[in-house]
Amino acid sequence: MAEPGRSLHPSARGRGRTERRTLRLLRLLLWVGTAFQVTQGAVPELHACKESEYHYEYTACDSTGSRWRVAVPHTPGLCTSLPDPVKGTECSFSCKAGEFLDMKDQSCKPCAEGRYSLGTGIRFDEWDELPHGFASLSTNMEMEDSTTESVENCTASKWVPLGDYISSNTDECTATLMYAVNLKQSGTVNFEYYYPDSSIIFEFFVQNDQCQPNVDDSRWMKTTEKGWEFHSVELNRGNNVLYWRTTAFSVWSKISKPVLTQLMYKWAQPKICGEDLEGAVKLPASGVKTHCPPCNPGFFKTNNSSCEPCPYGSYSNGSDCSHCPAGTEPAVGFEYKWWNTLPSNMETTVLSGINFEYKGMTGWEVAGDHIYTAVGASDNDFMILTLVVPGFRPPQSVTADTENKEVARITFVFETICSVNCELYFMVGVNSRTNTPVETWKGSKGKQSYTYIIEENATMSFTWAFQRTTFHETGRKYTNDVAKIYSINITNVMDGVASYCRPCALEASDMGSSCTSCPPGYYIDRDSGTCHSCPPNTILKAHQPYGTQACVPCGPGTKSNKIHSLCYNDCTFSTSTPTRGLDYNFLALANTVSLAGGPSFTSKGLKYFHHFTLSLCGNEGKKMSVCADNVTDLRIPEGESGFSKSITAYVCQAVIIPPEVTGYKAGVSSQPVSLADRLIGVTTDMTLDGITSPAELFHPESLGIPDVIFFYRSNDVTQSCSSGRSTTIRVRCSPLKPAPGRLSLPSACSDGTCDGCNFHFLWESLAACPLCSPADYHAIVSSCVAGIQKTTYVWREPKLCAGGISLPEQRVTICKTIDFWLKVGISAGTCTAILLTVLTCYFWKKNQKLEYKYSKLVMNATLKDCDLPAADSCAIMEGEDVEDDLIFTSKKSLFGKIKSFTSKRTPDGFDSVPLKTSSGGPDMDL
Repeated sequence: MAEPGRSLHPSARGRGRTERRTLRLLRLLLWVGTAFQVTQGAVPELHACKESEYHYEYTACDSTGSRWRVAVPHTPGLCTSLPDPVKGTECSFSCKAGEFLDMKDQSCKPCAEGRYSLGTGIRFDEWDELPHGFASLSTNMEMEDSTTESVENCTASKWVPLGDYISSNTDECTATLMYAVNLKQSGTVNFEYYYPDSSIIFEFFVQNDQCQPNVDDSRWMKTTEKGWEFHSVELNRGNNVLYWRTTAFSVWSKISKPVLTQLMYKWAQPKICGEDLEGAVKLPASGVKTHCPPCNPGFFKTNNSSCEPCPYGSYSNGSDCSHCPAGTEPAVGFEYKWWNTLPSNMETTVLSGINFEYKGMTGWEVAGDHIYTAVGASDNDFMILTLVVPGFRPPQSVTADTENKEVARITFVFETICSVNCELYFMVGVNSRTNTPVETWKGSKGKQSYTYIIEENATMSFTWAFQRTTFHETGRKYTNDVAKIYSINITNVMDGVASYCRPCALEASDMGSSCTSCPPGYYIDRDSGTCHSCPPNTILKAHQPYGTQACVPCGPGTKSNKIHSLCYNDCTFSTSTPTRGLDYNFLALANTVSLAGGPSFTSKGLKYFHHFTLSLCGNEGKKMSVCADNVTDLRIPEGESGFSKSITAYVCQAVIIPPEVTGYKAGVSSQPVSLADRLIGVTTDMTLDGITSPAELFHPESLGIPDVIFFYRSNDVTQSCSSGRSTTIRVRCSPLKPAPGRLSLPSACSDGTCDGCNFHFLWESLAACPLCSPADYHAIVSSCVAGIQKTTYVWREPKLCAGGISLPEQRVTICKTIDFWLKVGISAGTCTAILLTVLTCYFWKKNQKLEYKYSKLVMNATLKDCDLPAADSCAIMEGEDVEDDLIFTSKKSLFGKIKSFTSKRTPDGFDSVPLKTSSGGPDMDL
């Protein structure tokens, strides 16, 4: 420092300071070095560390999911010879509830008696003080951060521990309770909360490595009407920061709060009341300042209290913009739920219900949490509200799917309060063309939600038109009839804003990892950020392709296409009955067919038809049925092009007005409607996925072949069909109806539906019969002709099959004719007869000789008994005739003689033979 009265040159002064500073630094370094040397020399030798002087910890996990267990001393420098590092457990290892991890041997052990463990979880249920790891912050979102008053007013506005629970603030300050946790595997956070006051905005969300796709639904907590309620949110592996944030809006605060808006009151236009009349109210005093509600999600509040969109790559809940965490991307769109001013892409007007001219009036007014219809000039005016979207930015998986037409969707919550026949119309326009009515609500409707699927990436306009009455009456009688819209949410908007970030696939580059799109049919693994193909015969939820649960199995009888975007039937089907298996091939029915219902008539007597177009199967799942609206084309002069609305589906319906009614050369087709946008399944059961095809709607099947039923659903949701429309096509075997066959509608419902939501068709055709199999024919074997036998195959009658296998060719085999075997039989029979005859004669002759000898022997014995001369011999002497002197009483046949020979034997064992004497006397029995 210079002495008083002495001046130094600036450079000299600077040089002097540098020299002195260098000397001090040298002295400091020398002192430190000396002290270090002395200290090192004075330290005694360290002892080996005891178990009580260190503890074990795990190192951070590496890219392979491995880690090491290392010993860490409680106080570094007091001991040495720590245990060497050893291989640790896998990073995903965890103990069960009721166990803890013993770091010494790295194993799970049960908790001691009187203690408990949540396993991989941690519980906070004692709030005497803020637990370790929690942080409570407070800010004033209504004021500039640079003001000191803002900090002072919100210093005490924090979450306060109150023993059994922790409580938030109740003033306008924003109080945030945070807790950071690093998860080794995916998990959940569960908490119980009590939130009865709707004037306080309570939100819960997760940042950093976690941004749930449904965060826009879960971050805004619902008020509790029945006491304490539970809330649960899934968490991903890695770092997670949990936020509980509350902000109250109250004009009765004890402390004066700064305001952003000055309220100005004015009469609604057109003014239809007199303020000077007796009992009339006066305008409230203007100039009162009040707090504004927050900006819409995706916007942030500027210093001048206006709301501006957050830049791409960031998101917000209506307060501050935050960058999307690594591994996530913003889910762009528009979400309007705070109606402080009309958004810049919306406009409102009034259309006269008499001359259909615009009146240049405001048709809808903002009211904080909703927008409502103004009074208008008359009760039959249309109060118009229009939202214009420049285009859409769908995910890559959606653009690659040519059959899935969903590009985005718009959802709005509305309510109508009417005393007469009011109507609310919702219309959609494409590329600034004429709006087309999509849905109409008549009369009072409670608060409800409606969703419309956007199927074309173009500039779209969405229009809401409210008419109190259709009667042309002067004056205003129904000014209290209003329509209210509470929120409008559009997804995938080009140049939109984000209220949350969704996980994305990561792509490595020189600058690190960045978001990229997965190939069609691939889902995103939340933990690793990699793309994985869906399993076979599953389809991917294109708008939420996260995790294996995003791959949805196809229904029965269907399979997925190559990019896993839809399920289709390739015109084949197999089933079985108790007696046989049935295979079908419906390729002959793959082309589109048309069917017209019975004639109908309007209230003025004009005739029209409901015309249906159907495409059953095949074509790789491509929808082939087209229904168009050519009303505009018919009114355009020849040579000029026009715009006609057409839809493509599996089944569609249009209203056809015949030429004789319209006066045009061709009929008029209008009001096309899709009845089938996706195939649910093919089966012989009557019910599938909540859709039923009643058999009694058609004449019964009589051939014993079960009907094959195709089940479809439509994406169109109407107020009468809250689940969308459904269609069933019952395919029936009819051998007498060649392909394509005959289509018919239910006899009781000539327009194909009995309730307006479920449509049913019967398709009878020969091509609907099962494929022919060996069970459908039988063999006919011919007789053997000239040594040849033929086997012919013919179909069973009635023939109940088509296609499949052909009849086998006729089979020829060598055989023996019946004449040959007849000859053999006759010859054998003749030989047998001759042999029998010869044998019979032989035995008869022999028997006759024996009979004679025996008779003569008996006679000789009798004569001896009567003193007759003794016979010289009992036998026939040589040269004697066997018939000498033997006279029978009568001549008998051979059979009679045998019978006599066997029957006339006396009891003493002798036979009685009648003989005649030579004199002719009476017979004598011997």
